[in-house]
Amino acid sequence: MSNDDKNRAIAAAILPLVGGAENISSIAHCMTRLRLGLRDRSLVRDEALKALPSVMGVVEDDTYQIVLGPGTVARVTPEFEALVAEAPQHTAEELADRGAALKAAQKQKNATPFKLFLRRIANIFVPLIPALIGCGIIAGLNGLLINLGWLPGVTPALAAMASGFMALIAVFVGYNTAKEFGGTAILGGAVAAIIVFPGVAKIEAFGQTLSPGQGGVLGALGAAVLAVYVEKWCRRWVPEALDVLVTPTLTVLVSGLVTIFGLMFVAGEISTAIGEFANWLLANAGAGAGFLLGGLFLPLVMLGLHQALIPIHTTLIEQQGYTVLLPILAMAGAGQVGAAMAVYLKLPRNGSIRRTIKSALPAGFLGVGEPLIYGVSLPLGRPFITACVGGAFGGGFIGLFSMLGDSVGSTAIGPSGWALFPLLDGNKGLGETIAIYAGGLLVGYAVGFVATYFWGFSSELLEEFNVDTEAAEAPAGAPVTAGTPATTPTSTTEPEPEPAKV
Repeated sequence: MSNDDKNRAIAAAILPLVGGAENISSIAHCMTRLRLGLRDRSLVRDEALKALPSVMGVVEDDTYQIVLGPGTVARVTPEFEALVAEAPQHTAEELADRGAALKAAQKQKNATPFKLFLRRIANIFVPLIPALIGCGIIAGLNGLLINLGWLPGVTPALAAMASGFMALIAVFVGYNTAKEFGGTAILGGAVAAIIVFPGVAKIEAFGQTLSPGQGGVLGALGAAVLAVYVEKWCRRWVPEALDVLVTPTLTVLVSGLVTIFGLMFVAGEISTAIGEFANWLLANAGAGAGFLLGGLFLPLVMLGLHQALIPIHTTLIEQQGYTVLLPILAMAGAGQVGAAMAVYLKLPRNGSIRRTIKSALPAGFLGVGEPLIYGVSLPLGRPFITACVGGAFGGGFIGLFSMLGDSVGSTAIGPSGWALFPLLDGNKGLGETIAIYAGGLLVGYAVGFVATYFWGFSSELLEEFNVDTEAAEAPAGAPVTAGTPATTPTSTTEPEPEPAKV
């Protein structure tokens, strides 16, 4: 197959998966992405599109962007434009019918139990992140003031601000859980509030006295899910005239009793086991565990599997005041930054990639990795792998210190990179904790840079990418004069999609 035939085949494979020619309102490309204006977003078959060997990823912004990589996108776009021009047009009714059918098929395809579980976990916990960040930073500031002996009259107030949300986080988890699972949100919060009520200390279950907060966010999640099912059962069987009295009463009563005499104990045991296992793992196999976690986090983010870690982070923060996993996972972003800097030096002639790196690096240092992933390392291929290597060594560095007895944690989830410094905490002094985390970042930067610089490019890749891309990105038919940079149908710098914290 000739190159022209290959590029036309790629275009032909993409076209039906974005809804066909009649669904395309505009076509453009920049350095790595085919940018499409769509009339009906629901016609796009995302998973099938991502599964194409030539497609490296998709990004949604003001246009639907298909990542094909430098060089490839400039060759595929004209073929795609030709296919759209040649295709017969259909009526609006036909388009609407196709859209409804494809949307239903896509929804059914994506509704696997595991994907639904991860999506719901994210919907429950992600709204809590701003409060976790704010309270975490206040807690760090309060600790600093206490250590310095400053403002003794203010620190108790700061402690109340920092701790109030965490003391009641189970209520917020219960509220969001009931809302996510289709129940009455306030009933989920009411049942979850039992877990943090001080009066449970007077109750004995499974041969032991309960403790306020026992079971934590996991218990709250389970209690709220149970409340939703009890409520739905009541809605089916309770007469309408009695619903307003009976349904909420039975929902709180039944799920509350099960929570007190079952879920709090079981969830408490699970939460304790999670905390003990995390501490044991880092204390006994910290370097190896850190290496694996730091190296695999970028692929987990791309697949959306990192959402499964959110309840674990929250449980650790609730138990210990900080999560020891997040600083290790944050090293993935450090490897990405180091790799991007190496790419910048390896491709001195490729102005487009270098501009993308310059615009995305500040965000990368602050832990926002998606612009570098989709704009630089992933389209190039090998640099994505070497970025993961940098993250692995950075994670191994922090894990090694955990084995030596120096735990480094974060009091909140969400931020990464330099933005994590205000949230750092650990079992030693703040200065030592900061030094270890900073050392991990430096290792991630250095190894990501070295691995990418020496092993991130084959000779063929260098020959393909280390070229002046200005002329290749000019609009069709536009003249390019010496000394005048060519322009693209869109900005030569990749716009940043919704940030992903890595």
